[in-house]
Amino acid sequence: MQRDDFGKDFTWGVASAAWQIEGAWNAHGKSPSVWDHAGHRRRVRGGAKVGDRGIDFFHRYPEDIGLIAELGFAASRFSLSWPRIIPEGTGAPNPSGLAFYDRVIDTCLEHGIEPWLTLYHWDLPLCLHERGGWANRDVIDWFADYAAVCAEAFGDRVTHWMVCNEPNMHALQILVGIFDRFGLHLRRYFTSVHHLNMAIAEAGRTLSALLPADAKVGTTHQTAPMHPFHPTSPLRRAGHDALDALCNGMFLEPLGGRGYPFAASSLLRRYLAPAVRGDDLDALSHRFDFLGIQYYYPPHVVPAPVPGLWAVPSPVPPRSYPKVRTSLGWPVEPRGLSEVLRRYSGHPVADRLVVTENGAAFPDTVVDGRVHDDLRIWYYRSHLAEVLAAQREGVPVDGYFCWSYADNVEWALGRTPRFGLVHIDYDDDFRRTPKDSARWFARFLAGEPDGGS
Repeated sequence: MQRDDFGKDFTWGVASAAWQIEGAWNAHGKSPSVWDHAGHRRRVRGGAKVGDRGIDFFHRYPEDIGLIAELGFAASRFSLSWPRIIPEGTGAPNPSGLAFYDRVIDTCLEHGIEPWLTLYHWDLPLCLHERGGWANRDVIDWFADYAAVCAEAFGDRVTHWMVCNEPNMHALQILVGIFDRFGLHLRRYFTSVHHLNMAIAEAGRTLSALLPADAKVGTTHQTAPMHPFHPTSPLRRAGHDALDALCNGMFLEPLGGRGYPFAASSLLRRYLAPAVRGDDLDALSHRFDFLGIQYYYPPHVVPAPVPGLWAVPSPVPPRSYPKVRTSLGWPVEPRGLSEVLRRYSGHPVADRLVVTENGAAFPDTVVDGRVHDDLRIWYYRSHLAEVLAAQREGVPVDGYFCWSYADNVEWALGRTPRFGLVHIDYDDDFRRTPKDSARWFARFLAGEPDGGS
């Protein structure tokens, strides 16, 4: 396996998210996000200082972008912070916030790095959350207006755009009350799902209308194959189908013009259907230029006594699964990536697929100035082999983004999980140390077969 096997137009990149890396949480006019609020309420391991500082990308972006270029990557996928750009959530944009992203974009281009922008990676302005957030139908217009501001500010230099990162995972944060009181918020969750879907479609139309003709607009989804725990039992198969509808179908099917999979789950019929109005199903449908596939592991489906669900995903695999686990306990199963690529090949939401996130956390340490992360190298080798296999079968996948460029704040889990190609020393002024996996990618992208040794 070598780089050229994937084709000359294949995009090689790294990915990150604003709240996880930027820091400067209240600098230059930025207002708090829901994740800043969660950190200050100690919903993030390590407390407020963790998210408040990120990995100090706000001040160190020239160093980071230069290092991404040195490693041979041609693209950097990063998200824009809504509360940095529009501190009040709606209304006039913040000139300092726009100027920061101008500098980041221009620095990328100066280094030959193509910026791929994600409009929304979970950091809703706290002020909008206090007005109901995603459960308030007005959020559809708020988000479309935010998309318009970003398109007008950066559309002259940015060709690839993603509307939203993993709405299914963000909705789960709303479900369990990360930003409110802990507990299950079923009605707020399903209402928010519908408004998220509506906003994604509307922002997609907004971007397509305002951006140059050569711009490509996509969105991303966290995908995982759902393997039924007993495929021959009608009841248990129904549980699998209900779970798949809740994790995947109720997000991608309406965007593809297929409507919500109400028949699969009584939970959808009871809690989501009341949020659907008039011609919402028509407004939900939007064909994107590409779909971002984000894959980490296939959850094992286990039975659960929940009416309308009957099954839940579990990260604990059966004995027949591979023994290799990440530091988060996730099973490493590369074949799941090619499985989801095949599944969404030809889906009406988009013709083109891009792997916009794939990676693994391992317990990395610096020893004599090096981080020997052989497991991560194996992880990337094996998953890239699955991308290549799917591509050779005719699956239209033409890009791959590592998660992540550097260790960062893994949301509620704080700094403990390390997903990066670059090690961050949080006790030594955020010192950056490329891991062996980064060196492997540099060799692979330079043309050495299988990255050399």
